[in-house]
Amino acid sequence: MDFKYDVIVIGAGHAGNEAACAAANMGSKTLLITMDMNKIGQMSCNPAVGGIAKGQIVREIDALGGQMGIVTDRSAIQFRMLNRSKGPAMWSPRSQSDRHQFIQEWIKIITNTPNLSIWQDTVRQLIIENAEVRGVITALGVEMRAKSVILTAGTFLSGLLHIGKSQLVGGRISEPASFGLTDQLKSVGFATDRMKTGTPARIDGRTIDFSKMSEQVGENDFHKFSFLDSVSRNLKQMSCWITYTNEKTHDELRKGLADSPLYNGQIQSIGPRYCPSVETKIVTFADKLSHQLFLEPEGVDSQEYYINGFSSSLPLDVQINAIHTISGLENAQIFRPGYAIEYDFFDPTQLKHTLETKFIKNLFFAGQINGTTGYEEAGGQGLIAGINAHINCHGGESFVLGRNEAYIGVLIDDLVTKGVDEPYRMFTSRAEYRLILRQDDADIRLTPKAGHLGLAEKHRLSLLNSKISIQQDLLHFVKNYSIKPAHINAFLASTGSSELKHGCKLHDLILRPQFGIHDLSDAVPALKEKLNAITDRKDEIVEATEVLLKYEGYIEREKQIADKLLRLEHIPLRGRVDYANILSLSTEARHKLLKIDPETIGHASRIPGISPSDVNVLLVLLGR
Repeated sequence: MDFKYDVIVIGAGHAGNEAACAAANMGSKTLLITMDMNKIGQMSCNPAVGGIAKGQIVREIDALGGQMGIVTDRSAIQFRMLNRSKGPAMWSPRSQSDRHQFIQEWIKIITNTPNLSIWQDTVRQLIIENAEVRGVITALGVEMRAKSVILTAGTFLSGLLHIGKSQLVGGRISEPASFGLTDQLKSVGFATDRMKTGTPARIDGRTIDFSKMSEQVGENDFHKFSFLDSVSRNLKQMSCWITYTNEKTHDELRKGLADSPLYNGQIQSIGPRYCPSVETKIVTFADKLSHQLFLEPEGVDSQEYYINGFSSSLPLDVQINAIHTISGLENAQIFRPGYAIEYDFFDPTQLKHTLETKFIKNLFFAGQINGTTGYEEAGGQGLIAGINAHINCHGGESFVLGRNEAYIGVLIDDLVTKGVDEPYRMFTSRAEYRLILRQDDADIRLTPKAGHLGLAEKHRLSLLNSKISIQQDLLHFVKNYSIKPAHINAFLASTGSSELKHGCKLHDLILRPQFGIHDLSDAVPALKEKLNAITDRKDEIVEATEVLLKYEGYIEREKQIADKLLRLEHIPLRGRVDYANILSLSTEARHKLLKIDPETIGHASRIPGISPSDVNVLLVLLGR
């Protein structure tokens, strides 16, 4: 057997799978190494994909020819579009997945991708020669050579699990940790530290009293993650259930704090501030009498439920006693307790924007080892690492996404320029251009780039061109079709919108907030006829077009701001602003700016704790 490859990917999680598929689909001879071929794409924690800002990342992965959106749609058991009450920049798709089916869909893709091989083993050492990676050596003693190596080890590097005072070595429950790579990388100059994450207990659904909970049903409309028309959501759709902790729950949890690894000194590493354990919640928010919990199904044919909001590393008996105080869970049986896990990560400022390391040529890091948390952030990094690993092997210009091009660009720029002081999670607030980074237009933004890279097939490009053509035709129609008061005033009155005194273009009516384009089509036969003529992906395209119409001015202004800020990247700042007296800056921003005294606006924008709004304040002060 010839163990020579273009690209070797270590780890078959969300980052590793995207990296391996991207490199292989671009033409690299690729090897994916995993400890267990039966757990490819395992959802270590929550059985869900997407959410606030994360859903946008998955749409971007799909638009770039990645796989996460396809896998999620095919394994979806509940879909919801979050933040519908807000503007379209905030709309975020989220899907519950059948955990087992999610793995099976990944296995189908991985095992049927040309140029991609799998090897079940553990990597113990990298082969590094003259500050360049040359391959890997596995636990079986196999030496494998490659031009590029991508490390996506997730939580497995020196992984240590905590349940009360009990400690187990592992990368996940019942799965071994990986040792050797961290020490090797430290020896060649890499800075490393420890992070902590956690997961809740899993509940036996047969012992849950759902009648005491509120049902949360999904949405069964046209929305999904993949832009491909050949991908759909076909599994049985299931409900989630909402319940709450109470004062009795908190009393039971407090009894165990002395034995909590988070508070007895057992865990020293950095935990996720935005996804705290339940014991952290009752300490940090001591005045709150309850916390919302979600019971989420793990699969169509499973009785396993994930208790979202109840992550814990408290002793087993404390977890059980606390769970039994929750409405609907009085008689609950658990399949396994919650636990915390500590693992090694590497300071991401040691990476280039391509995710290649600065110290070792052709070595790439992606996923949680870069200090991130979440399947989506990992998948986005893996895709970019896989693309650039292929380019390093075969030549070409490096592929980097800007902050004005994708949430993935924001994610990577934040990591490599600011570093992390806690597990990084994407939010819409991190993106200063979020109105032009919407989930509905990820294909328009990124699929042409995928086509250039060779990651978008002809059919995907054809779907994009069709969407753009239909959008442009519809935009032209509504901007030029005239409406007379006599034909529309009755409809306007019925919606509470002011009546017309003079004729106007249809476009002007669509801008009104009281109704949408479909509502208006009931009163304008020509518009209904125009919409009915759209036979392919009608709802998706009409919704995206309506967003463009209603928010056209805001979108154009944000594009202008993005262009302007790119030009102003190197504006000198040092010595020009008295930060201490600028109350419109956040308190954290004032402290950081006084301490670091950045040279330029660009430098200031990359300081951890400096938000996009703080940067805008500085620009205004400088007359920009």
